[in-house]
Amino acid sequence: MTSKKPKLILVHEPEKACFDRLVADGHAPERAAEIASYLAQSTDLAPEFDALAGACLARGLSFAPVALDEAARLLDGEDPGTTLVWTLTDGVAYFRGGAAPALARLGGFRTVGADETLFALCQDKFRSGAVLGALGLPAPPAGLARDGQWLVEPPVSAAGWFVKPNRLGAKIGIWPDSRCGDLGHALELSRRVFAAYRDDVVVQPYVAGRNVRASFLGLTPENGVEALGVAFVDSGSDFQTMADSLALYGDTGEAAKAAGRYAEPELVAVADSQPAADAGIRAIAERLMGGLCLRDVFSIDLRVEADDTVHLIEFEVCPGLPCFDFRAYCRSQWGLGLADAIAETAANRMTGPDRRF
Repeated sequence: MTSKKPKLILVHEPEKACFDRLVADGHAPERAAEIASYLAQSTDLAPEFDALAGACLARGLSFAPVALDEAARLLDGEDPGTTLVWTLTDGVAYFRGGAAPALARLGGFRTVGADETLFALCQDKFRSGAVLGALGLPAPPAGLARDGQWLVEPPVSAAGWFVKPNRLGAKIGIWPDSRCGDLGHALELSRRVFAAYRDDVVVQPYVAGRNVRASFLGLTPENGVEALGVAFVDSGSDFQTMADSLALYGDTGEAAKAAGRYAEPELVAVADSQPAADAGIRAIAERLMGGLCLRDVFSIDLRVEADDTVHLIEFEVCPGLPCFDFRAYCRSQWGLGLADAIAETAANRMTGPDRRF
């Protein structure tokens, strides 16, 4: 009797499924499209599913991309002993990808990535910031507002404040005036965010510095913080707006390319000019891996000042795998294209011990 071939199942929430659900829930179509755009990695990775299948086959695995709404039904027919689940898209509010690792846990499947508790935590920036502060990490303190009312008043800040949605892609500021100099304007921004997206806002002291993305893919289960890729992401602007984000990814990104409006930010290794900051970021990542059990695949967004001061902005358990920065990381760190990096990671997880608690 031959054994069943190991299988990688990649669970993802498509943009259109999210858009249709949000519109049915009463969101304006334009706003629903903006919200759903955060799932653009599903759109961007779909053309490479054949390449992923080939890379998996070369390593003795079969491959199946599964839309989130079909995941429960399809997982019910799989063998937990030979099936690995990798969740591509996260979410517990506007997006629902956080259901996938919970389903995998319920069915006894091995998974790539963090456990389901971190899928929920990283999507709520106010709560995750509180946890990061409790771990002694340099995350800016925050206030929280809903539709023009303070739920938690923000700290005093001589440099002004930065206002961002709490449960969306919250490192971005939505509008160019998201950095503001008075708290009255911060409350006005909270009204605008609530009217457009039904979300609270996090209001943090503005922190200066260059934007940094730290990317991690553990090609083997033994890989640690030494495999972290740490790069300045220089786009020419202080922070990313919704319009900036729409021009980079998914169908809107393709339209921006066709119109000549697409420009990838420049990636420059932090260690080349600020080795002390690079060391500090690796220490932060090590603390996150130990204190929060981040593992396998994740990213961290930070700000680094000229004097090597590091500010931790957020962590993500589902980094944008097909995005320019993660592809660049796979090439520089592992010498692999994205499909081979994903397949190699999956193959190594299938042959190693199950490290879940």
